[in-house]
Amino acid sequence: MHVQHLLKEYLQIHGYWLLFAGTFLEGEAILIMAGFLAFEGYLNIGGVILTAFAGSFLGDQFYFYLGYFKGRKLLHRFHAIARKFREALRLIEKYGAFVAFISRYTYGFRIVLPLILGITSLPARTFLWINLISALSWATVFSLGGYLFGKSASLFLDDVSKYEYHLMLALAGFIVTAWLVHLYHMWQLKRPARERLARIRALSRARNGDT
Repeated sequence: MHVQHLLKEYLQIHGYWLLFAGTFLEGEAILIMAGFLAFEGYLNIGGVILTAFAGSFLGDQFYFYLGYFKGRKLLHRFHAIARKFREALRLIEKYGAFVAFISRYTYGFRIVLPLILGITSLPARTFLWINLISALSWATVFSLGGYLFGKSASLFLDDVSKYEYHLMLALAGFIVTAWLVHLYHMWQLKRPARERLARIRALSRARNGDT
């Protein structure tokens, strides 16, 4: 109980700032966990949604204007951004301005897509309105996901607070598992490209050997 009291005091003081910082960057995992902590009474679910909305919205606005003013320099300086540039352009060509809405739902492109959209001709006002709607929906969905996880656990456990650490570990395990499955899926999708690249390199070495 003493540890729970200390945790509650800490989260009441720093919890929303930590959540804001996490959602300014990526934040799905920390937001789901915050939703569960809201169910446990450490945070307020309305405050969690509002904080996540603010962090997510301001984060993407920052990345958009970073791309608008410094995007082309960043492409030349950071190869990681340049590697994702073509994939991001394909998404933009396929979905148009709707990419601004789905960017925070696409793992690995959360930061890159707003940045690249800032380089394109998408009007800043259009991005702002789409970003507002997207940030609100994202904050609500993932916050309630964690909250409903706790609610579901209460249907099977008489006193959820006795098992909250076990439930937090289970929730963290689920998040990590989903992340690993996503990485494996992305690795499989890129397998044909890796095989083509390996064949090209082998052919190039063979030609250099002949000469």
